[in-house]
Amino acid sequence: MNREKWITICNSFQELFEILGNNHEDLSNFRRFTKSELDNLNKIVIAQKNYNGWFTEEIVRTALLGLSEMLNPEELTMWLSNYTYDQNPKKVLLIMAGNIPLVGFHDLLCVWLSGNYAQVKLSSDDQTLLPAILELISEIHPELKSFYSIERGKIEHSEAVIATGSDNSNLYFEKYFGHLPSLFRKNRTSIAVVDGDESQTDLYNLGKDIFHFFGKGCRNVSYMLIPEHFDLNHFFEAIVPYYDIVHHKKYGNNYDYNRAILLLNQEDFLDNNFVILKETEKLFSPISMIHYSRYKSKSEIDDFVNNHENNIQVIIGNKYIPFGQGQLPKIGDYADGIDTMKWLNSLS
Repeated sequence: MNREKWITICNSFQELFEILGNNHEDLSNFRRFTKSELDNLNKIVIAQKNYNGWFTEEIVRTALLGLSEMLNPEELTMWLSNYTYDQNPKKVLLIMAGNIPLVGFHDLLCVWLSGNYAQVKLSSDDQTLLPAILELISEIHPELKSFYSIERGKIEHSEAVIATGSDNSNLYFEKYFGHLPSLFRKNRTSIAVVDGDESQTDLYNLGKDIFHFFGKGCRNVSYMLIPEHFDLNHFFEAIVPYYDIVHHKKYGNNYDYNRAILLLNQEDFLDNNFVILKETEKLFSPISMIHYSRYKSKSEIDDFVNNHENNIQVIIGNKYIPFGQGQLPKIGDYADGIDTMKWLNSLS
Protein backbone atom coordinates (compact mmCIF):
# COMPACT_ATOMS: atom_id res chain seq x y z
CA MET A 1 0.00 0.00 0.00
CA ASN A 2 1.44 3.40 -0.94
CA ARG A 3 1.69 6.58 1.08
CA GLU A 4 -1.22 8.26 -0.70
CA LYS A 5 -3.54 5.45 0.41
CA TRP A 6 -2.28 5.71 3.97
CA ILE A 7 -3.09 9.42 4.02
CA THR A 8 -6.62 8.59 2.88
CA ILE A 9 -6.91 6.11 5.77
CA CYS A 10 -5.57 8.74 8.17
CA ASN A 11 -8.28 11.10 6.97
CA SER A 12 -10.85 8.48 7.95
CA PHE A 13 -9.32 8.23 11.42
CA GLN A 14 -9.31 12.01 11.76
CA GLU A 15 -12.96 12.27 10.83
CA LEU A 16 -13.95 9.48 13.19
CA PHE A 17 -11.98 10.96 16.10
CA GLU A 18 -13.57 14.35 15.49
CA ILE A 19 -17.07 12.87 15.49
CA LEU A 20 -16.50 10.81 18.63
CA GLY A 21 -14.55 13.56 20.38
CA ASN A 22 -17.32 16.10 19.87
CA ASN A 23 -20.15 13.56 20.25
CA HIS A 24 -21.71 14.88 17.04
CA GLU A 25 -25.41 14.26 16.58
CA ASP A 26 -25.59 16.00 13.19
CA LEU A 27 -23.84 13.60 10.81
CA SER A 28 -24.85 15.28 7.56
CA ASN A 29 -21.27 16.38 6.88
CA PHE A 30 -19.78 12.96 7.59
CA ARG A 31 -20.24 10.46 4.78
CA ARG A 32 -17.98 7.58 5.77
CA PHE A 33 -19.90 6.31 8.79
CA THR A 34 -23.50 5.27 9.38
CA LYS A 35 -25.44 6.39 12.42
CA SER A 36 -25.62 2.79 13.59
CA GLU A 37 -21.82 2.40 13.42
CA LEU A 38 -21.27 5.61 15.35
CA ASP A 39 -23.93 4.75 17.93
CA ASN A 40 -22.13 1.47 18.61
CA LEU A 41 -18.78 3.22 18.99
CA ASN A 42 -20.30 5.89 21.21
CA LYS A 43 -21.57 3.16 23.51
CA ILE A 44 -18.01 1.82 23.73
CA VAL A 45 -16.68 5.31 24.49
CA ILE A 46 -19.20 5.74 27.32
CA ALA A 47 -18.52 2.23 28.63
CA GLN A 48 -14.76 2.77 29.05
CA LYS A 49 -15.28 3.85 32.67
CA ASN A 50 -16.56 0.34 33.40
CA TYR A 51 -13.21 -1.13 32.35
CA ASN A 52 -11.00 1.61 33.75
CA GLY A 53 -12.35 4.03 36.33
CA TRP A 54 -9.99 6.78 35.15
CA PHE A 55 -11.46 6.71 31.62
CA THR A 56 -14.53 8.90 32.06
CA GLU A 57 -16.51 9.82 28.96
CA GLU A 58 -15.05 13.34 29.05
CA ILE A 59 -11.49 12.01 29.29
CA VAL A 60 -11.96 9.61 26.37
CA ARG A 61 -13.51 12.27 24.16
CA THR A 62 -10.70 14.69 25.06
CA ALA A 63 -8.13 12.10 23.97
CA LEU A 64 -9.98 11.49 20.70
CA LEU A 65 -10.13 15.21 19.93
CA GLY A 66 -6.40 15.49 20.54
CA LEU A 67 -5.73 12.70 18.05
CA SER A 68 -8.05 14.35 15.55
CA GLU A 69 -6.04 17.58 15.73
CA MET A 70 -2.80 15.62 15.40
CA LEU A 71 -3.97 14.18 12.06
CA ASN A 72 -4.23 17.52 10.25
CA PRO A 73 -3.82 16.50 6.55
CA GLU A 74 -1.39 19.28 5.61
CA GLU A 75 0.84 18.74 8.65
CA LEU A 76 0.66 14.98 8.13
CA THR A 77 1.83 15.24 4.51
CA MET A 78 4.62 17.67 5.39
CA TRP A 79 5.76 15.45 8.26
CA LEU A 80 5.87 12.35 6.04
CA SER A 81 8.05 14.12 3.47
CA ASN A 82 10.96 13.79 5.90
CA TYR A 83 10.89 9.98 5.92
CA THR A 84 11.18 7.02 3.60
CA TYR A 85 8.60 4.27 3.14
CA ASP A 86 9.63 0.61 3.51
CA GLN A 87 8.29 -1.65 0.76
CA ASN A 88 9.41 -4.74 2.73
CA PRO A 89 7.35 -4.58 5.93
CA LYS A 90 8.86 -5.64 9.24
CA LYS A 91 6.72 -7.01 12.06
CA VAL A 92 6.96 -4.40 14.82
CA LEU A 93 5.56 -5.33 18.22
CA LEU A 94 3.87 -2.44 20.02
CA ILE A 95 3.49 -2.93 23.77
CA MET A 96 1.13 -0.11 24.66
CA ALA A 97 0.66 1.75 27.92
CA GLY A 98 -2.78 2.38 29.40
CA ASN A 99 -2.39 5.54 31.46
CA ILE A 100 -4.54 7.62 29.08
CA PRO A 101 -6.92 6.47 26.31
CA LEU A 102 -5.29 5.42 23.03
CA VAL A 103 -1.89 6.61 24.24
CA GLY A 104 -0.15 4.22 21.83
CA PHE A 105 -1.94 5.40 18.69
CA HIS A 106 0.95 7.62 17.56
CA ASP A 107 3.32 4.63 17.62
CA LEU A 108 0.79 2.59 15.63
CA LEU A 109 0.54 5.39 13.08
CA CYS A 110 4.33 5.60 12.78
CA VAL A 111 4.61 1.86 12.17
CA TRP A 112 2.05 2.01 9.37
CA LEU A 113 3.34 5.17 7.73
CA SER A 114 6.90 3.85 7.70
CA GLY A 115 5.59 0.86 5.73
CA ASN A 116 5.65 -1.74 8.49
CA TYR A 117 3.25 -4.22 10.11
CA ALA A 118 1.99 -3.66 13.68
CA GLN A 119 1.61 -6.42 16.25
CA VAL A 120 -0.44 -4.63 18.90
CA LYS A 121 -0.24 -5.76 22.52
CA LEU A 122 -2.85 -3.75 24.38
CA SER A 123 -2.61 -2.62 27.98
CA SER A 124 -5.03 -4.34 30.36
CA ASP A 125 -6.21 -0.81 31.23
CA ASP A 126 -7.22 0.05 27.64
CA GLN A 127 -8.34 -3.08 25.80
CA THR A 128 -11.57 -2.32 23.96
CA LEU A 129 -11.53 1.13 22.35
CA LEU A 130 -8.72 0.70 19.84
CA PRO A 131 -9.93 -2.68 18.50
CA ALA A 132 -13.41 -1.24 17.95
CA ILE A 133 -12.02 1.75 16.08
CA LEU A 134 -9.71 -0.40 13.95
CA GLU A 135 -12.57 -2.73 13.09
CA LEU A 136 -14.73 0.14 11.86
CA ILE A 137 -11.97 1.77 9.81
CA SER A 138 -11.09 -1.65 8.36
CA GLU A 139 -14.65 -2.01 7.12
CA ILE A 140 -14.14 1.15 5.08
CA HIS A 141 -10.54 0.35 4.10
CA PRO A 142 -10.28 -3.48 4.05
CA GLU A 143 -6.59 -3.34 3.10
CA LEU A 144 -5.84 -2.04 6.61
CA LYS A 145 -6.50 -5.53 7.99
CA SER A 146 -3.28 -6.71 6.34
CA PHE A 147 -1.17 -4.30 8.37
CA TYR A 148 -2.00 -5.07 11.99
CA SER A 149 -2.94 -7.80 14.44
CA ILE A 150 -4.20 -7.56 18.01
CA GLU A 151 -2.03 -9.93 20.07
CA ARG A 152 -3.95 -11.69 22.82
CA GLY A 153 -1.71 -14.67 23.52
CA LYS A 154 1.86 -15.70 22.84
CA ILE A 155 3.70 -13.21 20.64
CA GLU A 156 5.78 -14.67 17.84
CA HIS A 157 7.81 -13.63 14.80
CA SER A 158 8.40 -10.04 15.92
CA GLU A 159 11.32 -8.31 14.21
CA ALA A 160 11.42 -5.16 16.35
CA VAL A 161 9.63 -3.79 19.41
CA ILE A 162 8.42 -0.47 20.77
CA ALA A 163 7.39 -0.71 24.41
CA THR A 164 6.14 1.87 26.89
CA GLY A 165 5.85 1.22 30.60
CA SER A 166 7.20 1.84 34.05
CA ASP A 167 10.87 1.50 34.97
CA ASN A 168 10.03 -1.95 36.40
CA SER A 169 8.24 -2.94 33.19
CA ASN A 170 11.37 -2.07 31.26
CA LEU A 171 13.27 -4.79 33.11
CA TYR A 172 10.74 -7.25 31.68
CA PHE A 173 11.02 -5.71 28.22
CA GLU A 174 14.81 -6.02 28.29
CA LYS A 175 14.66 -9.64 29.43
CA TYR A 176 12.22 -10.88 26.80
CA PHE A 177 12.76 -8.53 23.89
CA GLY A 178 16.27 -7.18 24.37
CA HIS A 179 17.57 -9.34 21.52
CA LEU A 180 15.42 -7.41 19.03
CA PRO A 181 15.90 -3.89 17.70
CA SER A 182 14.03 -2.01 20.42
CA LEU A 183 12.72 1.34 21.53
CA PHE A 184 11.91 1.14 25.23
CA ARG A 185 10.34 4.10 27.04
CA LYS A 186 10.48 4.56 30.81
CA ASN A 187 8.77 6.87 33.31
CA ARG A 188 8.72 10.56 32.39
CA THR A 189 6.80 13.57 33.58
CA SER A 190 6.56 17.26 32.68
CA ILE A 191 7.36 20.51 34.44
CA ALA A 192 6.16 24.11 34.32
CA VAL A 193 8.38 27.16 34.59
CA VAL A 194 6.49 30.11 36.05
CA ASP A 195 8.23 33.48 35.58
CA GLY A 196 5.83 35.62 37.63
CA ASP A 197 4.42 37.60 34.70
CA GLU A 198 1.58 35.15 34.01
CA SER A 199 -1.98 36.35 33.77
CA GLN A 200 -4.80 34.55 35.57
CA THR A 201 -5.68 33.04 32.20
CA ASP A 202 -2.15 31.65 31.86
CA LEU A 203 -2.36 30.07 35.30
CA TYR A 204 -5.83 28.70 34.56
CA ASN A 205 -4.42 27.11 31.40
CA LEU A 206 -1.58 25.67 33.47
CA GLY A 207 -4.37 23.89 35.32
CA LYS A 208 -5.21 22.10 32.07
CA ASP A 209 -1.63 20.84 31.88
CA ILE A 210 -1.92 19.59 35.44
CA PHE A 211 -5.44 18.17 35.64
CA HIS A 212 -6.28 16.86 32.15
CA PHE A 213 -6.34 13.05 32.27
CA PHE A 214 -6.19 13.44 36.08
CA GLY A 215 -2.45 14.08 35.80
CA LYS A 216 -1.70 10.54 34.60
CA GLY A 217 0.02 11.40 31.32
CA CYS A 218 3.75 11.91 30.81
CA ARG A 219 2.92 15.35 29.37
CA ASN A 220 1.02 16.34 32.52
CA VAL A 221 2.80 18.83 34.76
CA SER A 222 3.76 17.30 38.09
CA TYR A 223 6.42 19.84 39.08
CA MET A 224 6.54 23.67 39.07
CA LEU A 225 9.53 25.96 39.20
CA ILE A 226 8.38 29.31 40.59
CA PRO A 227 10.15 32.62 41.33
CA GLU A 228 11.48 33.17 44.85
CA HIS A 229 8.74 35.62 45.85
CA PHE A 230 5.85 34.26 43.80
CA ASP A 231 2.54 34.25 45.70
CA LEU A 232 0.99 30.81 45.27
CA ASN A 233 -2.41 32.23 46.16
CA HIS A 234 -2.52 33.62 42.61
CA PHE A 235 -2.13 30.06 41.33
CA PHE A 236 -4.78 28.68 43.69
CA GLU A 237 -7.25 31.41 42.68
CA ALA A 238 -6.75 30.70 38.97
CA ILE A 239 -7.37 26.96 39.22
CA VAL A 240 -10.58 27.11 41.31
CA PRO A 241 -12.68 26.08 38.24
CA TYR A 242 -11.04 22.63 38.38
CA TYR A 243 -12.44 21.93 41.84
CA ASP A 244 -14.90 19.29 40.65
CA ILE A 245 -12.01 16.92 39.90
CA VAL A 246 -11.95 15.93 43.57
CA HIS A 247 -15.45 14.45 43.17
CA HIS A 248 -14.06 11.77 40.88
CA LYS A 249 -13.78 8.74 43.15
CA LYS A 250 -10.28 7.59 42.18
CA TYR A 251 -8.79 11.07 42.17
CA GLY A 252 -10.56 11.95 45.42
CA ASN A 253 -9.22 8.80 47.08
CA ASN A 254 -5.69 9.74 46.02
CA TYR A 255 -6.13 13.25 47.38
CA ASP A 256 -7.46 12.01 50.74
CA TYR A 257 -4.70 9.41 51.07
CA ASN A 258 -1.82 11.75 50.19
CA ARG A 259 -3.14 14.49 52.49
CA ALA A 260 -3.52 12.01 55.35
CA ILE A 261 0.06 10.75 54.94
CA LEU A 262 1.46 14.28 54.97
CA LEU A 263 -0.53 15.11 58.11
CA LEU A 264 0.58 11.94 59.87
CA ASN A 265 4.21 12.67 59.03
CA GLN A 266 3.76 16.30 60.09
CA GLU A 267 5.18 17.54 56.80
CA ASP A 268 4.67 21.05 55.48
CA PHE A 269 2.36 21.45 52.49
CA LEU A 270 -0.20 23.78 50.90
CA ASP A 271 -3.72 22.65 50.16
CA ASN A 272 -6.85 24.05 48.50
CA ASN A 273 -9.16 21.06 49.11
CA PHE A 274 -8.52 19.40 45.73
CA VAL A 275 -4.77 19.55 45.05
CA ILE A 276 -1.75 19.53 47.33
CA LEU A 277 1.42 21.57 46.77
CA LYS A 278 4.63 20.40 48.40
CA GLU A 279 8.04 22.08 48.21
CA THR A 280 10.63 19.44 47.37
CA GLU A 281 13.38 18.64 44.89
CA LYS A 282 11.68 15.34 43.96
CA LEU A 283 10.52 15.51 40.34
CA PHE A 284 7.74 12.91 40.36
CA SER A 285 4.64 13.60 42.41
CA PRO A 286 1.68 11.31 43.16
CA ILE A 287 -1.78 11.89 41.69
CA SER A 288 -3.47 14.94 43.32
CA MET A 289 -0.13 16.46 44.39
CA ILE A 290 2.18 18.96 42.68
CA HIS A 291 5.79 19.35 43.73
CA TYR A 292 7.48 22.71 43.42
CA SER A 293 10.64 24.66 44.19
CA ARG A 294 11.57 28.32 44.10
CA TYR A 295 14.38 29.77 42.02
CA LYS A 296 16.39 32.99 42.19
CA SER A 297 18.00 32.95 38.74
CA LYS A 298 17.71 31.39 35.30
CA SER A 299 20.83 29.34 36.03
CA GLU A 300 18.92 27.52 38.75
CA ILE A 301 16.20 26.64 36.21
CA ASP A 302 18.85 25.38 33.79
CA ASP A 303 20.52 23.32 36.53
CA PHE A 304 17.21 21.69 37.48
CA VAL A 305 16.38 20.84 33.86
CA ASN A 306 19.87 19.46 33.22
CA ASN A 307 19.78 17.33 36.36
CA HIS A 308 16.43 15.79 35.35
CA GLU A 309 16.64 15.84 31.55
CA ASN A 310 16.22 12.06 31.25
CA ASN A 311 12.95 12.20 33.18
CA ILE A 312 11.34 15.34 31.73
CA GLN A 313 8.96 14.91 28.79
CA VAL A 314 8.09 18.56 28.08
CA ILE A 315 8.49 21.98 29.69
CA ILE A 316 5.49 24.32 29.92
CA GLY A 317 5.87 28.08 30.26
CA ASN A 318 6.01 31.45 28.55
CA LYS A 319 9.36 30.63 26.94
CA TYR A 320 8.52 26.98 26.30
CA ILE A 321 5.37 25.12 25.27
CA PRO A 322 2.49 27.57 25.91
CA PHE A 323 0.32 27.08 28.97
CA GLY A 324 -2.60 24.78 28.24
CA GLN A 325 -0.91 23.09 25.27
CA GLY A 326 0.83 20.26 27.09
CA GLN A 327 -1.71 17.63 26.02
CA LEU A 328 -1.89 18.79 22.39
CA PRO A 329 1.23 17.33 20.77
CA LYS A 330 1.80 17.76 17.05
CA ILE A 331 2.31 14.76 14.78
CA GLY A 332 6.10 15.27 14.95
CA ASP A 333 6.30 15.58 18.75
CA TYR A 334 7.90 12.30 19.75
CA ALA A 335 7.78 10.70 23.19
CA ASP A 336 11.11 10.99 25.04
CA GLY A 337 12.43 13.16 22.19
CA ILE A 338 13.29 10.06 20.15
CA ASP A 339 12.29 10.25 16.48
CA THR A 340 10.16 7.11 16.15
CA MET A 341 9.90 7.36 12.37
CA LYS A 342 13.68 7.72 11.97
CA TRP A 343 14.17 4.69 14.19
CA LEU A 344 11.66 2.68 12.16
CA ASN A 345 13.37 3.73 8.93
CA SER A 346 16.65 2.41 10.35
CA LEU A 347 15.17 -1.13 10.43
CA SER A 348 15.31 -1.35 6.62
